[in-house]
Amino acid sequence: MTNPFDLASEAAAKIAELSGIQNHDIALTLGSGWAKAADLIGETVATIDATQIPGFLPPAVHGHVATIRSVKLPSGKYALILGARSHYYEGHGVRQVAHGVRTAAATGAKIMILTNGAGGIKETWKPGTPVLISDHINLTADSPLEGAKFVDLTDLYSSRLRAIARTVDASLDEGVYCQFRGPHYETPAEVQMAKHIGGHIVGMSTALEAIAAREAGMEILGLSLITNLAAGIQKTPLSHEEVIQAGKDAEVRISGLLAEIVSKL
Repeated sequence: MTNPFDLASEAAAKIAELSGIQNHDIALTLGSGWAKAADLIGETVATIDATQIPGFLPPAVHGHVATIRSVKLPSGKYALILGARSHYYEGHGVRQVAHGVRTAAATGAKIMILTNGAGGIKETWKPGTPVLISDHINLTADSPLEGAKFVDLTDLYSSRLRAIARTVDASLDEGVYCQFRGPHYETPAEVQMAKHIGGHIVGMSTALEAIAAREAGMEILGLSLITNLAAGIQKTPLSHEEVIQAGKDAEVRISGLLAEIVSKL
């Protein structure tokens, strides 16, 4: 089996070849509702079909885009936008989940911005609310680390980057993200468990990617779009259509927010 870091280096070399950009400074994974930020942060230099890049698979989720973009920022830096996210629930293994961030690190990116659409436990959060991730609880019972690797996760979601985000929008709240395995939504009892152990946000991505990004030496900013209140807190049944619609409704506002944050990095 190919070493995951060798595969990431191979993928980074292919991105450099197809984009003409040898090194990227910042990488973004744009989850539900965040995709429009790609059009706002700078000038797109190259758009690549992700399946041309070693190790990337077509997305399994409606609403996710299978492209990788190289964008020149007004500062002169380059951003890599990963639109081909593999989710843990797809069953391809945790190496596949971590491949995107490992590739981003191999392109030279020092900052990893991870975004998602998620359920909110705080009743004061309405659908369409962007929230900073302050920490996470990994409920997948898995890890992207292999072997005897002991990686410190203190300040995993950079307090420095969160402070920069608040200079753009001082009203941004923050919370602890709980990654469940999925693809089913959490039960009301599971949401209450997450609440009791210190969680504020529930979703099916991000935590495993953040661990891999830290292992690769990257600084991480995490942002969740609250697309719905979590099961049992919201009184109506959950649906993927609702998540997609909430993302569309908030798209312009949160993409503008993210673009402004990127401009300060």
